[in-house]
Amino acid sequence: MKIVELILDEDSEMGIEAISVVESPAIEEDFVALKSQEFKLAEVDKERRILMGALLIPNKPIYRRSGDDEYYIYFSKETVLKASQMYLMQGNQNNSTLEHQYKIDGLTLVESWLVEDKVHDKSVKYGMDLPLGTWVGSVKVNNDKIWNEFVKTGKVKGFSIEGYFADKMERPNDQTIKDELAAIEEKEAEYLLSEVVAILTSEDIELESYSDYPSSVSNNAKRGLKLNEAVNNKCATQVGKVRAQQLAQGKPISKETIKRMFSYLSRAEAYYKPEDNEACGTISFLLWGGKSAKTWAEAKLKQLENE
Repeated sequence: MKIVELILDEDSEMGIEAISVVESPAIEEDFVALKSQEFKLAEVDKERRILMGALLIPNKPIYRRSGDDEYYIYFSKETVLKASQMYLMQGNQNNSTLEHQYKIDGLTLVESWLVEDKVHDKSVKYGMDLPLGTWVGSVKVNNDKIWNEFVKTGKVKGFSIEGYFADKMERPNDQTIKDELAAIEEKEAEYLLSEVVAILTSEDIELESYSDYPSSVSNNAKRGLKLNEAVNNKCATQVGKVRAQQLAQGKPISKETIKRMFSYLSRAEAYYKPEDNEACGTISFLLWGGKSAKTWAEAKLKQLENE
């Protein structure tokens, strides 16, 4: 199983956006949420309602799963340090959520430090045994509901960070992405040609087709065409343009095309970056209807198989 180091880029919008109080953190595709069982909270001062806990531990493998892809992520000491600094510099100390779902007010990070001495660190006083370089924080809870219904009852047991990071794996450049997507579309081009030949050489052929895909599929295709024009049409192949025009106009597509659509989108999704409107991976994915098309195609194929 691969191990991926997550990093931060100070010149981007990456970083930790909020601290969540949780029982069992949800692992979300675009977030890093660390398991609360490993980061127990300490009630530093019940009168002042202050909780202390580890926020980020360096070099600790954390299991992740994205679709069928399983791997581990970790943060270096340098990244933990950078994350702790960026969190405060970006003014996020009042950003808090409950179970990574509900934004809550009244929780403030009032202390933040890195463990530099395993013997004399403040966390030791409260029974914590944390690795050097761990980011530790104290949070003041000025929210009666959260304190009485979640902290005092033990419903929440730890902190969990949420934010955006980049991985240190080698990223394919735009030309590589175009080449790989073009290779995927080559088989689709062959199929389109076979359809045309079949229609031209047979008077009796009747291809059953379907146009009940949602409007979001057409809208994604239209958006893909618009974004491709904005980058001087550098991203779409002729096949991609044909497919996008077909979907944008709500035209019917055959079962075989639906199969190829699902196959293409399943592989091309790896290059889809919704925050980057100039990336060829994003544009090509939208030209084929995007996530809505993938979801519809999968459901439609199952429906047709059961008929």
